[in-house]
This record gives sequence, structure tokens and C-alpha cells, in this order.
Amino acid sequence: MSAPIRLVVVTDAWAPQVNGVVNTLKHVTRVLREQGDEVSVIAPDRFRTIPCPTYPEIRLALARPSDIATLMDETPQPAFVHIATEGPLGMLARQVCLTRGRSFTTSYHTKLPEYLSARVPVPLSWGSAFMRRFHRAGRGCMVATPSLRDDLAARGFENLMLWSRGVDHRLFRPRPAADLGLRRPVFLYVGRVAVEKNIEAFLKLDLPGSRVVVGDGPARARLASDYPEAHFLGTKHGEELAFAYAAADVFVFPSLTDTFGMVLLEALASGLPIAAFPVTGPRDVVTEPAVGVLDPDLGKAALSALLLPRAAARDFALRFTWEASAAQFRDNILKANDEPDVRVAA
Repeated sequence: MSAPIRLVVVTDAWAPQVNGVVNTLKHVTRVLREQGDEVSVIAPDRFRTIPCPTYPEIRLALARPSDIATLMDETPQPAFVHIATEGPLGMLARQVCLTRGRSFTTSYHTKLPEYLSARVPVPLSWGSAFMRRFHRAGRGCMVATPSLRDDLAARGFENLMLWSRGVDHRLFRPRPAADLGLRRPVFLYVGRVAVEKNIEAFLKLDLPGSRVVVGDGPARARLASDYPEAHFLGTKHGEELAFAYAAADVFVFPSLTDTFGMVLLEALASGLPIAAFPVTGPRDVVTEPAVGVLDPDLGKAALSALLLPRAAARDFALRFTWEASAAQFRDNILKANDEPDVRVAA
């Protein structure tokens, strides 16, 4: 590894939010710090916040450009800047960097245009234009999968860099005795319970056994009312979450808009085969037929996944580590900022 670096990460997604962006950033910053890099995180927990319209679980930071500049200056120069999200803090950090002539990288975690179109009457083209303009100012835009890279490149995004993900193999592991006390087979969904996750496509399926939803969000009350035969277990963390994965038989991922799907790796590490649509995210993660079934007919995929060996799913997931993800992220930072004077002396 090259000499240690200093890095400022700016993100609108941070604890207590529970999602793949938060999970990724927390694991990668942890690994970088363990390896000797200096990492500072500017997140909503450092500001007064207000609830996001239509999604109160997400808190939006109330800050000014001068606030971001002051926090950036707390990290001694030279230092890199990575803007992880396109929310209020991300936009302010972008403004500060452009005003100061300071380079930065970005990452494309969320299909924000598609999410906005699902919630409010905002044309998809408007959201895409905003995202393209936001990321074009950076020296590199990190994306999780080749198919997302190709999709964004076709829409005019530039300087795209691959940045894969990892999974905690010690926490998420097969547990043969795990049982939720429900009729088998158990078909499981884990994630945010919101309209953009397309969970209703899973709940509508005519499947044997039990359908289980782990997670919370603005659509939970309606879906629980409309599908009383399904089991909504709420948000789970740590051992409880890992137990729920291990106690299921198939992981059903109905989303059409995820850029990766961290839960796919958690399920696979737990020995759980995947059933999903053949779209960005699942198409890049489920790359071997022994670990999952991708089919436009989600019900067919779920039933076929029941026949797959759980050991194959676990073995496949062992290829994904947070150490490798952090190394790829770090390499991208250095590649995008190739001036020798921005590195910290050993």
C-alpha cells in the first residue's frame, strides 16, 4: 500500500439511517482507518436536521457553505475530498470545492431520478440532468457495477470508476438451527419498505409457505394492511438480522432501481439463494446460476431458487470482502487525484 492519505468524506446518508450507502461508508472508512489513513466524515449528525418530505425517517442537514468549509479545514492539508451523496451536504461540499478550486470525487449510490419520479411528479429527464451535472464536476464518479457504469455512460456521465462492495462473513453466515417458527419454505425480503423498492411485486406472489419482510419505511403500514398474511418483522440489526437471513429459504429481491443491493451479499453469505428480476444490481451480483435465479417472472424465480444449494451461495459470497472494497475505493481516489503533492508523507 502507498503512503497514508488524508480523506474527507461528505455524506447525507449516515447513522441512524439504515441502508446500503451507510453500511458501505461505515465499513470502508473503518478499514481505511485500520490501515493507517486519516478519514474525517461530514454527515448530518454534525448539524441540526429536519425530516425529509414524504420520508421522515431520513433527516436532512441544515447547513451553510461556511459550515462545510470550516469542517473541511479541520483536516490538515493535503487531503482528498469524496462527496458520497447528492443531498444538501453533498451539494454544499461541491459548491465549496468548486469555489476553492479543490478537486473531489463522487459516488453514484442511488438512482435518485427514478426514486423521485416514483414519489413526486418530477420528470425522469430533469433528475438525470441534475445528477449528470452534479457528478461531472468531480474527477471521478464511482459506481458499484459494470451494468450501472454502462447505463450511466450511455446517458452522458463521464469519468466513471468501478467500486464494488463487501460483506461481513462472520456475522452473516449459515446457521442450520435458525428457525423463525413460520411455515416453510420462508421467502424473505430485507430492506427499506418504500414504494421505490417494488415490494408489492413480492407480496403479490402466489408462493407456498411464508413471506417475510424485514425493514421499515413509509409504505409499511399500507402493505401490512393490504397483505395481512405476510409477516412484517420491522427493522433488525446485528445478530437478529443475521438470524432472520439464516432462517429463510430464499431471498426475494423485487427492486427494479437498486444500483447494487447490499442485502444480496448478506443473503448469499448466510447461505440464501437469490430470486430477483434481471436488472442492474442483481444482474451484476448474481453472476453464477448456482447462487440465484433472475427472471422477469419473479414467482418462477423464487420457486426455482428453492432448488439451489445453500453452500454455493455461501462460497460465492466469500469472494466479496470489505478490505477489497476499501482498497478499490482508495485506488480510485489516488487515480483520480494523481498529483504527488496531495499525498501525506509517510
